[in-house]
Amino acid sequence: MNKTIVITGASSGIGKATAQLFHAKGWNVAATMRNPQAEKDLKPDDRLLLVRLDVQDQASIAEALRSVLQRFPRIDVWLNNAGYGAYGPLEAGSDEEIRRQYDVNFFGVIDCIKAILPHFKANKAGLIINISSIGGLLTLPLFGLYNSSKWALEGLSEGLWYDLQPLGIGVKVVEPGAIKTDFSGRSLDAFDLSNFPEYNAYYATISNRIRDPKMVKNFSSPDMVARVIYKACTDGSKRLRYLAGSDAKQFWTLRRWLGAPIQMSLVKRYFKL
Repeated sequence: MNKTIVITGASSGIGKATAQLFHAKGWNVAATMRNPQAEKDLKPDDRLLLVRLDVQDQASIAEALRSVLQRFPRIDVWLNNAGYGAYGPLEAGSDEEIRRQYDVNFFGVIDCIKAILPHFKANKAGLIINISSIGGLLTLPLFGLYNSSKWALEGLSEGLWYDLQPLGIGVKVVEPGAIKTDFSGRSLDAFDLSNFPEYNAYYATISNRIRDPKMVKNFSSPDMVARVIYKACTDGSKRLRYLAGSDAKQFWTLRRWLGAPIQMSLVKRYFKL
């Protein structure tokens, strides 16, 4: 029987690339998104199901799970990929913007995990993969709020790695670096600086750097991250963390071996601060 993966946030970027790869590998794929009616690239068939799921809506998570289990009797992997990045100095973010960052990137993951755990426990098997970021291991300028949500996800995942193993359930984390997705477009929620002009020059320096075509052309592709996710699903190991992308590996190597102060000074140099 084909294995089944459920993917949140499958309408673009890493989620879409992962759905396409797993489908090509013969898996059953439940590609979830907020608006499946608008999806044009993923074509439903007997092994690919498009399902509505909004991680901020617990009822939609429960309904999505019911829909998937009506089509595929067993789920083997749940991939928590849905997320976005709040961008800007903290005080410029409204309470709503700040809380939404955690609702999507952290509490939405918790709600999805709580929804799938009864199924995995009944089967005494299953794998949860959470998409974090190199920003879950270190922090970058103007991404402090986003990075903190991924740091929280890292801590949650590591705790679950211990707690769920006795139940036969695995937990893994994939940590991409800079990826050629729409992260700097619709998946980036930039704060309004109208009332905080003191940040304008600093903001412009960082923004110009992360959108510099010379940098962007060296970013890794969503397909590469999808291949790392596939490896995490199929390597049979109890390994927790999987870095994805040469920049993620380089930054983490610097952090681990040179220490945080030196790595942070190199980040300042990288962003020309």
